[in-house]
Amino acid sequence: MPMKFILAVPFAMVLLSFAVLPGLTSRFWHRRMAVISLFWVALGLVLNSASRGAGEAVAALWQISAAEFVPFMVLLLALYALGGGILISGGPWGRPAGNLLLLIIGTMLAAVMGTIGAALLLIHPLLAANAHRFEKRHLVLAFIVLVGNAGGALSPLGDPPLLVGFLRGVPFFWPLTYLWAPLLVLAVPVLGLCYGIDAYLAKREAQPQLQKLRVRGTLNILLLFVLILAIPLEGVWHPGVVNLLSAQMPVEHLAVTVLAIGCIAISEIFTPKSIRAHNRFAWTAMREIGILFFAIFATIGPVFALLQQANLDVDHSLLWFWASGVASAVLDAAPTYLIFFQAAGGNAAQLAAAPSHLLMALAAGSVFFGPVTYLGNAPNLMIREIAARRGVKMPGFFAYAVAMILVLTPIYILMSVLFF
Repeated sequence: MPMKFILAVPFAMVLLSFAVLPGLTSRFWHRRMAVISLFWVALGLVLNSASRGAGEAVAALWQISAAEFVPFMVLLLALYALGGGILISGGPWGRPAGNLLLLIIGTMLAAVMGTIGAALLLIHPLLAANAHRFEKRHLVLAFIVLVGNAGGALSPLGDPPLLVGFLRGVPFFWPLTYLWAPLLVLAVPVLGLCYGIDAYLAKREAQPQLQKLRVRGTLNILLLFVLILAIPLEGVWHPGVVNLLSAQMPVEHLAVTVLAIGCIAISEIFTPKSIRAHNRFAWTAMREIGILFFAIFATIGPVFALLQQANLDVDHSLLWFWASGVASAVLDAAPTYLIFFQAAGGNAAQLAAAPSHLLMALAAGSVFFGPVTYLGNAPNLMIREIAARRGVKMPGFFAYAVAMILVLTPIYILMSVLFF
């Protein structure tokens, strides 16, 4: 087997471990998750050392950990903390029409405050309002598709892949111009299917008594908007780089990371404990996510190298839509977008110029295939963990993927016919 494929084995084993072991031996997995993940990271380091030299391999791992994983994870933790410090109670949710309204609001809100922020803000009221329901997995699955993924398609603030494009020169309003129609093609049937299932199941259960809508956690809302406003500045403010024990980090990334840490601290100190308790907030919910993404960041480099070596026809937008989509479903959307963006030439002005078929294809693939697996986008795992903590029996990795493939593949085919 060529060395370039051997180097990708640790990444494949990370995915297999998180996909298979929780179902086969749940107790052992949750006790030894960190040890198993670190073993694959260590194996990747050994293989890279044999291929590139120990010094270069260690330096590359430190660069990825300090300059890429830490800013990513800190921002994720900040959004998790702020979202868990906002309490929305009452409102029309809990009935089919109300649940449909909440999904629509969440889809639109995701474009403004990001899929992570919108998901963490609204998943709690959705689950609380439907606590009386015996079956509510369909609501969580639709929520992952729409609020955790597709809703972010309309702005760089909405989804990490589009933020990556914005930071590399794609105009801010490009997603709104080119992705609104594919979003409708996906959102309308998913909303219709979810409402149909919800209305059918609701006939068997008592209707909840409606309560007055109330929002608490104003401080966290303000902090959330501070982060939302700060993130786009990374695309226009470039004061240089800072050296972190040989790791190079752009100053703007460091500034946002420090800001996010400050937001976490303020939120932890001043958020009433009653809000956290009502949302069943716990930092342990982020443990698996943190371990998973560290292992992915640490082992995914050789996979990127393989993708960059692939010869893709730049004139075939349909191929780019499906290739970027499938890769996004298993490799995470943001790095997938970056790899295909670079493979397409990396010239933002040229790619964004009308009719922009190629950029539209890889952007749509990266964003809209995100919900196919739990690994496709950062909010997926968080939503699953929060739902599980509130008693929802979420499907395992493969069962979830099969359900999403069955529902979403016809929609992707329709997108292919209409747009690519």
